[in-house]
Amino acid sequence: MTRPNSSHTGKRRKNRSRPRRAITPTIGFEKRQEFETIVGHKFDDPKLVDRALTHSSTVPGQAARLSNERLEFLGDRVLGLVVAEALMKRFEMEREGGLAPRLNALVNRVICAEIAEEIGLDAFILLDNAERARGGATRQSILANAMEAVIGAIYLDGGLAKAEAFITTYWKNAFKTLSEAPRDPKSLLQEELQGEGRPMPSYHLKSRDGPDHAPVFVVEVEVDGEKPASGEGPTKQAAERAAAAAMLNALGVEA
Repeated sequence: MTRPNSSHTGKRRKNRSRPRRAITPTIGFEKRQEFETIVGHKFDDPKLVDRALTHSSTVPGQAARLSNERLEFLGDRVLGLVVAEALMKRFEMEREGGLAPRLNALVNRVICAEIAEEIGLDAFILLDNAERARGGATRQSILANAMEAVIGAIYLDGGLAKAEAFITTYWKNAFKTLSEAPRDPKSLLQEELQGEGRPMPSYHLKSRDGPDHAPVFVVEVEVDGEKPASGEGPTKQAAERAAAAAMLNALGVEA
């Protein structure tokens, strides 16, 4: 007995295509070599370089797996550990109350972004066209996150000693400025205004962006008779301090 042809019965086999695998962004071989020269570390796993420099905008829906967010999370902790130990060695007689503000001054988003800019990290960060057109490569939060991700990548590839060597090299100048514990910009701004008999500043939260593990808060501070100043940070309090520092700078007061 002849079996009926499937084409005659109107039934066709379903074409079960496999889901496409996400394409992992890469900076390319030549740029990777240039990057490794800058950071002073030859990576055994080059994929860590690509991951550290991949902003979430280039991998929509795949951020947890392909972007630098997880490496940023790790690098933040490595940076804090290395800097905390260095401060304990440098200031042997200092109590916790004197070490904490120094630590905050050396690991905050502002200093991370400044060092990222100094070494030209913006030239390597992978962004989608829309984010790059908005100036994302020079945005403080993106630069700071990439810097922490790079530290995380170096740690995973070469261990704590390699990460410490990188941090020691590029945070050297920042350490030199900490002979005295930095003062809180909000307190300084308040004292400055009180001394002039002016009203106290007011702070307003303008936005909160970023993933849950690395939020970015933007705060604006208003001072009577002055143009508002804004600042950003990983917490509302940090953003307020950054805004206060920006206002002090506008007033010509060294923070």
